[in-house]
Amino acid sequence: MPKMKIKTKDRVIVLTGKDKGKIGEITAVLPKENRVFVSGVNMVSRHTRPSQTNPEGGIIRREASIHASNVALVDPKTNKPTRVGYTVIGEKKTRIARRSGEQV
Repeated sequence: MPKMKIKTKDRVIVLTGKDKGKIGEITAVLPKENRVFVSGVNMVSRHTRPSQTNPEGGIIRREASIHASNVALVDPKTNKPTRVGYTVIGEKKTRIARRSGEQV
């Protein structure tokens, strides 16, 4: 299982698929499946029957997961997709944007 270089609350851009070019924030990460949930991206309709928690039932729109390789971190300086690198500052290992060298 490879290390995931993106984390919750990161701003990412979608690289492929029906939502290509959309920018959103990561709301959840599933490292074992190598998938992420991005706000406003990959919306699906779920038909639900009435229950105690949702007495109305009906069609609910919610986000589905997207593969982590289909998103890239947004560079804080240029607002373009970038790869993630690591550098050691003092005794702490931090993430940096490869495009600009800016700390993430």
